[in-house]
Amino acid sequence: MKRMMWAALLLVGVSLWADGPSDRTVTDPKSVTSQQNAQAKPVNVEDLFFTTRIFDAAWSPDGKQIAYDGNATGRFNIWKMNADGSGAQQLTKSDERQGSPIWSPDGKWIVFQQDKGGDEMYDLWAIPSGGGEPQNLTNTPDNREDGPIFSHDGKWIALQSKAKTSPVYDIAVMNWNTKQVKTLTHEASKDRFWAVSFWSPDDKYLYAVHTNVDAEDGDVYRVDAQSGAAENLTPHTGNIFNAPSGISPDGKWLLITSTEKGGYRNVALLNVASKQKKWVTQTEWEANAGDWSAKAGKFVYSLNADGRTSLYLSDANSGAGKSLPLPEGINSAIGNPHAFSPDGAKLLVQHQDSTRPADLWVVTLADGKATQLTHSARPSLAPDALPQSQIVHYKSFDGKMISALLWMPFNLKRDGTNAAIVYPHGGPTGQTEDTFAATPIALASRGYIVIAPNVRGSTGYGLEFQHANHQDLGGGDLKDEIAGVDWLKQTGYVDAKKVGITGGSYGGFMTLMAVGKAPEVWAAAVQLFGIIDWKTMLQHSDPLLQQYIVGLLGDPQKDAAVYEETSPIKYIRNETAPLLILQGERDIRVPVEEARQVEKILRDAGKTVDAHYYPEEGHGWYKR
Repeated sequence: MKRMMWAALLLVGVSLWADGPSDRTVTDPKSVTSQQNAQAKPVNVEDLFFTTRIFDAAWSPDGKQIAYDGNATGRFNIWKMNADGSGAQQLTKSDERQGSPIWSPDGKWIVFQQDKGGDEMYDLWAIPSGGGEPQNLTNTPDNREDGPIFSHDGKWIALQSKAKTSPVYDIAVMNWNTKQVKTLTHEASKDRFWAVSFWSPDDKYLYAVHTNVDAEDGDVYRVDAQSGAAENLTPHTGNIFNAPSGISPDGKWLLITSTEKGGYRNVALLNVASKQKKWVTQTEWEANAGDWSAKAGKFVYSLNADGRTSLYLSDANSGAGKSLPLPEGINSAIGNPHAFSPDGAKLLVQHQDSTRPADLWVVTLADGKATQLTHSARPSLAPDALPQSQIVHYKSFDGKMISALLWMPFNLKRDGTNAAIVYPHGGPTGQTEDTFAATPIALASRGYIVIAPNVRGSTGYGLEFQHANHQDLGGGDLKDEIAGVDWLKQTGYVDAKKVGITGGSYGGFMTLMAVGKAPEVWAAAVQLFGIIDWKTMLQHSDPLLQQYIVGLLGDPQKDAAVYEETSPIKYIRNETAPLLILQGERDIRVPVEEARQVEKILRDAGKTVDAHYYPEEGHGWYKR
């Protein structure tokens, strides 16, 4: 009822929202039920993982085509299609990961980024938009270039640049004719970096964010595109994050995201001349600025309420916007450099939810009609055949409210005999959202109850909650995961002796911490590219991630005891559950040394362990 009330207020232009995480109430575990479905059967794994995934997309300058990166062939390559979703054509054929396509303003070229073997050391490439031979524009094995954005006149490409041995991203520009790259910023601090957002309408300036590595403190800057002179447009004291995402057609207003209001992300309009903010939202959920149409004078922003994201359309005069008519789940405005079509008449959107994979949609602004352009799911994956996620809430050991996504299989009996799996997310500054998550779908369709808690340290619930596990990784946040198991037991469905845990990255760390610190809880575990020792992570991981770790745990010498207490290596020999390890050998975030340590320790201790290493993969699997 409350959500309907606020939606109605938004539709008439009210700009103040009062709801947020504090409105959550505990979900009665007995209210959870398993739906009956006579047609239910295990999802075919091949169908599930052969479902095409689509990431980035870009309108052609004439608005007649859309370029995107998708993996219909099993590799993420560059494709294009007509603006109505027809005529999909593969432009590149490579075994390497490609993404972030953008058209040149004359429509003749598509520029994209490509790494090698999952190493995340991207070069910028270009291919004729009509097809042809791709060209490596940067060709720098020891430097990463990504995030290309063309100037309006087509003479320059703005990009981010980072040396392999450096923790710092700087902003650079490439001359499109000569392909020469000039660095504009020269960051001296190890824990700060630059990210370019967009060009000014006259191409004289670049608007960018200058932020610390965990995006808790940042400012909006206007950078001279020739000299590199930078002006701070959001000076402040304390930890406040500000980031730009769009600019009004006259160049007078910036659309930004800011945590100025109590540490919660909200959307504001920033006057470039006066540096004053005009607030669009005031909420304790997570509001994020989107794109501003260069033609229609409209802008779009998103509201993430407990892991489900809605889109709102507004303009500079009307305050809060009207919600767009899209299905419930994760809805994001997508497009490089704009989600709005060149004529401003349409908005390109990506939608996904627990039963529908990420597909491209288009919303016509004149009538609000939403039309699906791509259809990625295989026919066997009809939404009615898949267990749907639901959001539940429970209190942890200290009374802190925890939200979680829950997948309940069909046709279970409430007899305490069913298996359950805890699915911790990565990060830790991340959030499990209502996405098309292949692993929970595969498991839930086979009778496993799956719960994915957003424990302390997660994003989406304000900075105070996000900070709640600093220098306590695998402490209170692990107890939040275990509290989820206790809540599941109260549903009456779960056998306490049949509980497993699996996750990747920080979820892999949490898996290792869980089986080591609370071995009695778990019957089995699978960890993907998880951390075993924060000290060895500092020796081998990417320099930028090293600064992130320091931000979470403190100085490795001064806070050596913290690093020891929060490393699974201290506890892993206590584990009793069989453990499977999955690891990419070219992972620069959680290097292969972490997995090899875990395997050796457990084999030497006579534990049940298996490990699989993937030679041409990095942090996660991108090759089918």
